[in-house]
Amino acid sequence: MLSYRHAFHAGNFADVLKHLVLIQILDYLALKDKGICFIDTHAGAGGYALNSGYAQQNREFENGVGRLWQRHDSPAAVAHYLATIKAINGSDPLQYYPGSPLIIKHAMRRQDRLALFELHPTELESLQKKLSKDPRIGIYREDGLSQSIPLLPPIERRGLVLIDPSYEMKTDYQKVVGALTSMHRRFATGTYALWYPVIERQRNQKLEQQLRASGIKNIQLFELALCADRAKPGMTACGMIVINPPWTLTATMQQTLPWLVDALSEHDGFFRIDPVVNE
Repeated sequence: MLSYRHAFHAGNFADVLKHLVLIQILDYLALKDKGICFIDTHAGAGGYALNSGYAQQNREFENGVGRLWQRHDSPAAVAHYLATIKAINGSDPLQYYPGSPLIIKHAMRRQDRLALFELHPTELESLQKKLSKDPRIGIYREDGLSQSIPLLPPIERRGLVLIDPSYEMKTDYQKVVGALTSMHRRFATGTYALWYPVIERQRNQKLEQQLRASGIKNIQLFELALCADRAKPGMTACGMIVINPPWTLTATMQQTLPWLVDALSEHDGFFRIDPVVNE
């Protein structure tokens, strides 16, 4: 359960999609001055060195953010994503990739706050070293899916919950639906962003069916695939399911996802933009 280390995958195509969507949501929420409560249920280590350690073993970032790093023809959302990563990276060579905690921190204002959950002791220690000195940020060694529920609704009445499990356990697909249903019941106006991998398409189809049956409205899906679904092991695609998305997000992704398919896919790549549930 605690064996997953995101450093092996930092900056890969899944991170590109997840963080690009995240940044679009952060920007939209910041259009209003009122404070925002951010919750990251699976925070990880916060950020990852790409020039050493785990990231060098598979070098997945080379086929993700690495392919985009020097591009000058990217659509606005990709350019904004790259500018954010470069600002946190701190140098022109790509040496460091921020996880979602650092990306959220980069966008936070004085009136905002962030709750980070992480169970892995080594990841938690890294997270604490990076972020524990910021009084706006709370870090908890607890199960984020269950322990974030009591934090809702936030006192700000505005919020984003990012859910990014490892899906090491097949039951994670069902657990996230239960957690989202409980969260939404307490805080129906919040924005929720759920990342998912595509390893066996049947699991994803069941996830979508369960969300449709949950009674939650206004759910949008954005998926990026590097190749067609296949039977052999490995992640072929990933996606973001967003509850109460910014009204601008679908149009932005309609411009962005075709470009990302061309930029990151070797062959048979595709994208999906589907309403899981309409209003």
